[in-house]
Amino acid sequence: MMDHSIWLIAAIFATFFVAGTVKGVTGMGLPTVAMGVLGALISPLAAASLLIVPSFVTNVWQLLAGPNFGTLARRFFLLVIAIIVGTFAGSYLLAAGDTRRTTAALGLALILYAGHALLARQLHVPARFEPLLSPLVGAVTGLLTGATGVFVVPAVPYLQSLGLEKEELIQALGLSFTVSTVALAAALAWHGAFRIDNLALSTLAIVPALAGMWAGQVIRNRVGPMAFRCWFLICLLALGAEMVMKASF
Repeated sequence: MMDHSIWLIAAIFATFFVAGTVKGVTGMGLPTVAMGVLGALISPLAAASLLIVPSFVTNVWQLLAGPNFGTLARRFFLLVIAIIVGTFAGSYLLAAGDTRRTTAALGLALILYAGHALLARQLHVPARFEPLLSPLVGAVTGLLTGATGVFVVPAVPYLQSLGLEKEELIQALGLSFTVSTVALAAALAWHGAFRIDNLALSTLAIVPALAGMWAGQVIRNRVGPMAFRCWFLICLLALGAEMVMKASF
C-alpha cells in the first residue's frame, strides 16, 4: 500500500497531466512518461497499478475512434494473443517486488524506445512476414509490459513499419495499447498486486490525464510536433539512463 501523502498525490496528478500532454501532442507516450517519472518516486509495481485506468480510458478512446476495428483485430490477432501471454510471463518480475531489477528494466525500455525513435531509420516490413513477426513482436512487447509497465517497445516501431494509413496506424496502436493495459491489469490482479486503494487513485488520475490531452492538442496547434517530439525523446533518454544508473549502485 502506498503512502497517500498530499505531496505524493500532487506529484502523481502532475505526472499524469504531463503524460496526457505528451499523448495529446504526439498521439502516444502516456504510459512511458507516467512509468518513467512515477518509477523514480514510488515502486514500479505501484506505478503500474496507477497507470491502469487512465491508460485504459485514453487508449479505448483512441481504438474506437477509427473506422476499421474489425479488420485490424483480425489482422493482428496473433500479435494480441502474444502480448497477453508475454505480459503474464513478464509480470513475475514486476510482482516480485525486486525494485532494482524492475527499475533497471524500465530504464532500458525507455532508452531503447527513445534511442530507436531518435536515431533509427523508418523500417518497412512486407505484409508476407506478418504471420511470423507479429507473434514474436507481441511476445517481446508483452514481456516488457509485464516487467516494466511500458508497452511501446517493440510494438510501436513494428506497427509503424507496416505501411498502414494514418488512421489505421492510430487505431492499430490503440488496439495494441488497450490489450497491453488490460493484460497488465489482469496480470497484476493475478499476482494480488492490484489493490483497491490504488484503483481509486488510478481512477482519479483520469482527470489530469484528459486535461493534459486537451492541453497537448492546444500545444500541437502552436508548436511543431517534430520539435516537441525530439526534446521529449531526449528527456526520456536521460531519464532512462538515470534509472539504470540508480539501479546499478
